[in-house]
Amino acid sequence: MLLTNPALGVQSDADSLRVRAVWLYHVEGLTQNDVAQRLNINRVMVVRLLADAKRRNEVRMTISAPLAGLVELGRTVETRFGIDRVIVAPFDMADDDPVRVIAAAAGNYISGRMGPGMTIGVGWGRTLYNTLPFITGSTLEDFRVVSLLGGIAAARRFNPAEFAWQFAELFQGEGFLIPAPAVVDSPETKHALLERCGLSSIFEMADKLDVVLLSVGGISTLTTSYRTGHISEAERRSLIEAGAVGDVLYNFIDEAGAIVPHEVNDRIISANLGRLRKTPERILVSGGREKISALRGAIRTLAPTVFVTDETTARALIG
Repeated sequence: MLLTNPALGVQSDADSLRVRAVWLYHVEGLTQNDVAQRLNINRVMVVRLLADAKRRNEVRMTISAPLAGLVELGRTVETRFGIDRVIVAPFDMADDDPVRVIAAAAGNYISGRMGPGMTIGVGWGRTLYNTLPFITGSTLEDFRVVSLLGGIAAARRFNPAEFAWQFAELFQGEGFLIPAPAVVDSPETKHALLERCGLSSIFEMADKLDVVLLSVGGISTLTTSYRTGHISEAERRSLIEAGAVGDVLYNFIDEAGAIVPHEVNDRIISANLGRLRKTPERILVSGGREKISALRGAIRTLAPTVFVTDETTARALIG
């Protein structure tokens, strides 16, 4: 289930309550009792709200209501960080994982944004991977997807190549992958791969993207980078000591958005963030309490035009 109508407007408290109930039940998968407890209402009221949403034709294969009650919060984030559009998904449980609700909101936006003749650069990570079930695919002519990060040897869900390939498949497009590891053993190996093995031609495509779709990795907890074994625990600690708060495409950055001086950053096979900043539309999809500092840095260095997050993260960013 998705929220598919992008229209934003002032809504009543009843509208806001109804949409929150629909979101919690259909997107987050809570039971009616759980929804009642979360919203501090009784179960009978939840049943009535869900029935009312269905009667209004808001619940079909999708949910055709805006993200009610979050317009002002999104606009505050837009103003604070100079972002054209901020999409805030309902989520007020600070101790829970917001990945699914962010992915649902992002999938809805991405579905309506893709078009024929476009070249899309994509990153990777758990949040982006989880957008796939929420994206409505179609057949688009002359549609290209470029992976912006090297891959991993093991066949795991969060392999950058896997996400790029599945994303291209949704729109029957061409996929351009980087046939090299995300992190190599030395700067010399990186140079050889870029200059002698033809990888530079793929990265040159990053200069001609219409849209770039990225997420942010944290560093304080076991995020995707460490679960997949790309970065060791010793390297993680060393990066933190160097000032890193997270990464974008394995470019480890500080809270100001600067690349930290660390040897890991000299061994990554990924697109240059400065070049990606020139892309006309830059979509950043991420959230979570462990990523607040990383998100501030990523927003500063990428200057996203669209930012999709959850309400708990949005409030923390402006707090």
